[in-house]
Amino acid sequence: MAAIDPDLAPRQTAVSRARDLVQRYDDLVPIDVLREGFVFGGGRVSYGSFQKGIHRAAVQRGPAALTLTTSFKDPYTDMFDELGASFTYAYRSGSIDQPDNRALRAAHELQTPLVYFRGLAPGQYLVVAPMFVTADDPAARVVALEPGLPVQDMQPGGLVSAPDVRAYATRETRHRLHQQRFKLDVMRAYRHRCAICALRERTLVQAAHIVPDGEPAGIAAVVNGLALCAIHHLAFDRNLLGIDPEGVVHIAGRLLREIDGPMLQTGLQGFHGAPIALPRRPDDRPDPARLEQRFERFVAAAG
Repeated sequence: MAAIDPDLAPRQTAVSRARDLVQRYDDLVPIDVLREGFVFGGGRVSYGSFQKGIHRAAVQRGPAALTLTTSFKDPYTDMFDELGASFTYAYRSGSIDQPDNRALRAAHELQTPLVYFRGLAPGQYLVVAPMFVTADDPAARVVALEPGLPVQDMQPGGLVSAPDVRAYATRETRHRLHQQRFKLDVMRAYRHRCAICALRERTLVQAAHIVPDGEPAGIAAVVNGLALCAIHHLAFDRNLLGIDPEGVVHIAGRLLREIDGPMLQTGLQGFHGAPIALPRRPDDRPDPARLEQRFERFVAAAG
């Protein structure tokens, strides 16, 4: 049985704060917010500089790292096992016994929870908390990481949740990672503008799937995505708005016949028959086969 980590209390606070930020920022947290750290024992504790990957805070009494970071362009970037087994995280370069690597290995020995920050774009991080080091391979200079449960695995005793439940948590983390990458790729491809109305208010423009997530063709890739403002995204999801394989917008017949205020007239009816704006790079443009598959559903619902 692993020894009890003397830093469990600040870890619990660090994880709680990190999870609050995930909810507040819809899973992609700005670095400026993360740099504020968290409050423990009447003082502010840092999550790290985000310039190096392994961080142990000054307030800690034990030897294990508090946070791990993978930067957007980290040369020692971690990887994910696509079969769903675990993440891997590389040792810091240099001596295997330098302080950062000792702190990483101590997290494994103590089986103590960490907060993991994975950079997906400049200044934007996916946050996983709690995260545990579940295996250490000094010869390969890597460790395996596995998400834990926010209550059950945050008590003395370390990683105690059932393996099948943790496997589900790992799959969910992988899904979050893929979806956030999808969101960033789609928004970049469309230059953060709605493909229908060109609105560029970033808080109102979203990454929409053409074929819904979870279906075989519903991959989290830019060719299965569209940047749509909130109203057009909702209309697209409700089959009140369709886009044919040529990229032409269609509005459901019942909405075209309806008489209402200016939002209906200019926000929906006015785009009937108009082409969507396409990404500059051909490789980023929507897949016509997926547009056709989705358009068939629109026609069936509209009919």
